[in-house]
Amino acid sequence: MQVYSATLAELVGDAAQRDGAKPALIFSDTPISYADLNSRIERAANGLTARGIAKGDRVALLIPNIPEFVVAYYAILRCGAIVVPINVLYKAEEIAYVLQDSEAKALILFGGFASEGIAGAEKAPSVSKIIVVGDVVPKGTTSWEALTDASAPERLPVKVTPCDIATICYTSGTTGRSKGAMLTHRNFIANCEQLDRTERGCAKESDVLLLVLPLFHIYAMNCAMNAYLRAGATIVLVRRFDALQVLEQIQKHRCTFFHGAPPMYVTWVNTPTLGDYDLSSMRIAFSGAAPLPVQVLDRFHAVTGVEIAEGYGLTETSPVTHSNCAVPLSKPGTVGPPIPDVEARLVDEEDRDVPPGAPGEIVCRGENITIGYWRNPTATAEALRNGWFHTGDIATIDEDGYYRIVDRKKDMINSGGFKVWPREVEEVLFTHPAVREAAVVAMPDAYWGERPMAYVALKDSQTATQEELIAYCKEHLATFKAPCLIKFRDELPKLPTGKVLRRVLRDEARQLTPAA
Repeated sequence: MQVYSATLAELVGDAAQRDGAKPALIFSDTPISYADLNSRIERAANGLTARGIAKGDRVALLIPNIPEFVVAYYAILRCGAIVVPINVLYKAEEIAYVLQDSEAKALILFGGFASEGIAGAEKAPSVSKIIVVGDVVPKGTTSWEALTDASAPERLPVKVTPCDIATICYTSGTTGRSKGAMLTHRNFIANCEQLDRTERGCAKESDVLLLVLPLFHIYAMNCAMNAYLRAGATIVLVRRFDALQVLEQIQKHRCTFFHGAPPMYVTWVNTPTLGDYDLSSMRIAFSGAAPLPVQVLDRFHAVTGVEIAEGYGLTETSPVTHSNCAVPLSKPGTVGPPIPDVEARLVDEEDRDVPPGAPGEIVCRGENITIGYWRNPTATAEALRNGWFHTGDIATIDEDGYYRIVDRKKDMINSGGFKVWPREVEEVLFTHPAVREAAVVAMPDAYWGERPMAYVALKDSQTATQEELIAYCKEHLATFKAPCLIKFRDELPKLPTGKVLRRVLRDEARQLTPAA
């Protein structure tokens, strides 16, 4: 009988004991065995402990899809510390906010991100150590090689329990300021166990997963990395999405699973040579993070013979709550029913169940649900009301229990799975000397699903071009948050109270031709 870990700290070590010689990761066609991966993790944990990282400390990761992310992630957890993953697209100001809010003690970053990462860390007094992965190690930082040197003294064992916080994953709130969702070891392990009980989503030791989704994102972190390493499977790790390269890797390594986001499938169905690749090893492909157009799903299946199963979840739910893999048959256009051991309902504004067929807000509960937001009791109380987590997403349920997402209660823009909050972008626009008013809404996009656009009113006698304002936003925000279009108005539509009628602008934006 296969014994699974109770915490993420034990996960790779347990798999290594079962079969240490088996490849855990394949990166650039080079395999890394479970025994080797476990040894690397232990050395990194020793190095972190020697540099003062202790139980409960927050350690931030700013690393792309390379083996060092995996090693650093589990090493931090073995120390009893808490991982704070950071979006690798973030700029210095955004990095600084996460570091400041989490009071991170250390930052481990990839050398290619050193400029933005170090600039962000300089604004976070709590950060006392910066570890750099790469050949160039800036002055005042520690190299990854020095951290993982085998001469580091062995650390004393740290007791890590399922109730301990494993990660603080930052997700945006209704005000546009990021909130740190506290996820425990039990939250993550519970969601892996729940996925194991789905009809078609269970990771097995014999599986080979192609993983190109960014590891800093909760979807890749738990549905892919944790779930498949826990099962003793093999992960083919790819740093960035290139349509043909990924197809080649799936074909070469006979991958059985693929986790993707809608923009990837959109790219593939528009790739003329898609049908030339042998994907017959694939059991199923998954899509999450954003809605997938049904025509894309159907086209991909028709060309490749591979079914795409959609699911739904949030950072706060570790992340999956619904999946078409929970049942024998998928229903295109739905996210499926709740997965095993997750309860879900649709409620109205008074938290009363809505009638069958009527739209309502999804609320859910289960062992995978966050324990709350880091040092934010107000947001925690708002989200976790009456024993249920309130998602803010609106759905309907059909006669078979499949959920269909129909709208969002909040103003969040979902750009290819990345969350963009209007107020955060608006606040940057407001700092431009020529801008008097600004409102940001979603516009359709053929690749990303949605992208932010802005309606702007300029100050009297001031001038600014669309290109100038977009470039200005990109100086202060990750590129995916910057507006792709600026429309200028003399005045923005408002209520008598002066509040901008965002609904009017949103409706206008929806009529725009989707950007290619």
